[in-house]
Amino acid sequence: MKPFLQIEREGAVITARMDRPESRNALTEPEYFQEFVDLCQQIRMDTSIKVLILTGNGSAFCAGGNVKDMKERAGIFAGSPFELRNQYRNGIQRIPLALYDVEIPVIAALNGPAIGAGLDLACMCDVRISVTKAKFAESFIKLGIVPGDGGAWFLPRIVGLPRASIMALTGDAINAEKALEWGLVTELVNAEELDATAMKLAQSMAANPGHGLRLTKRLLREGQHMRLDSLLELSAAFQSIAHHTEDHGEAVNAFIEKRDPKFTGK
Repeated sequence: MKPFLQIEREGAVITARMDRPESRNALTEPEYFQEFVDLCQQIRMDTSIKVLILTGNGSAFCAGGNVKDMKERAGIFAGSPFELRNQYRNGIQRIPLALYDVEIPVIAALNGPAIGAGLDLACMCDVRISVTKAKFAESFIKLGIVPGDGGAWFLPRIVGLPRASIMALTGDAINAEKALEWGLVTELVNAEELDATAMKLAQSMAANPGHGLRLTKRLLREGQHMRLDSLLELSAAFQSIAHHTEDHGEAVNAFIEKRDPKFTGK
C-alpha cells in the first residue's frame, strides 16, 4: 500500500500531503495514524527541520472518518464499546498528541473542505491558510457521535467557546469567509496560490533560528494551560538557554552590522 503521506522537503521546510484523493483523504486506517506519529518523531529527532506544512491532494483537505465503515461497524469502528474506546485511544487520538508535541510551527494549507476529524486535524496546526471554496464543519453531532479526536479542546481555543458551540452542537458547515471572520483561518487564497502562499509563510518562519522557533512554540503551547507566574518562570529558563546559543550571537551581530544573519542551528 502506498504511503498516506507524501513527504517533500525544501530546505528546512517539510510538506506532508495526504494522498487519498479518491476518499477525500478520509482518516480510515491505523497505518495512516502511524504515519503521522512517525513524521512527528522524525521532526523531533531532526533539528534541521524548522517548519511543517500539512495539506491534501485532490478536492478536499480531509473528509474525516469513513461513514460507510461506521454504518457497517467495520474497520476502526468495529468491536464492543470497550474495544472501540481502545481503538480511539490507540489509533486516531495518537495524532493530536503527536502533533501537539511537535516543537516547530505547523501550517495547514487547506486545499478544500475540512470536515469532522478533518477539521480537528486542521485545528491541531498552528496556522491555517485556506482556499476560497473550502468549507468547515465540526459535524460529529450529525452522525450522533461526539468529537473523538480533540476537537472539543482545540476548536474553542481558536474561535472561542460560543462559536465552537454553534459548530459542534449544530454540526453545520461554515464557508471560508465565515472561517476567516471567526479566526479559524488567517488567510484566503485562490487554489492556484495555496502552495506558494503556505511556502512563503513557512520560509519566513524558517529564516529564524531553529532553537528559538522550537522554544517559542513550546512557550505558546504551555501558555494555554499555565498560570502567568509559572509561564514567566519557564520563559526565564528558555531565555537563558537562548541567550547562550551561537545563533543568538549571530542575530545580534547581524542586526548591529545591518546585514542578513547566517544561522547554523547552534
